[in-house]
Amino acid sequence: MRNKNRRFILRLSLLLIMMFAIAYTLYQHFFTEKIRVQAGDQAPDFVLEDMEGNKVQLSDLKGRGVFLNFWGTWCKPCEQEMPYMESQYKQYKDLGVEILAVNIAESDIAIESFVKRHGLTFPVLKDKDRAVTEAYDIIPIPTSFLIDKNGTIQKVITGTMTEKDVANYMELIKP
Repeated sequence: MRNKNRRFILRLSLLLIMMFAIAYTLYQHFFTEKIRVQAGDQAPDFVLEDMEGNKVQLSDLKGRGVFLNFWGTWCKPCEQEMPYMESQYKQYKDLGVEILAVNIAESDIAIESFVKRHGLTFPVLKDKDRAVTEAYDIIPIPTSFLIDKNGTIQKVITGTMTEKDVANYMELIKP
């Protein structure tokens, strides 16, 4: 009888702990507000390394429009839009618009291979520890932020862009 009571109390305790954990998870998911980086916000500053090992700081680009793109080599939509970004970069880089393509936590070899295969000339940055990805709350990729000359986010784009889209976005942030 005594063992039966102990088992019952143990099982009841475990059940209550599990119910509390589920309730807490649901509460966090549905009733707490995540702070997302969105249009109208100041772009969070960051420093990342480019493929040559140079440090690139977002705030150093004040006065220029910045097309900030988060991507991965395995992402087909990312791969599809890269040639469009390259084409428009060539047209807009001398007009005060910079592209920063932030790769999310991949190896240098994978990134270098991708960059060479697509002939990319704009700065490709490495977010090895995902700190910038988390600061910008990136969930789907590709995701791009259009940042004006004052460092204010004008638009957030998720999903694949056409070349015409990229051109229109570059025009939007041209100083």
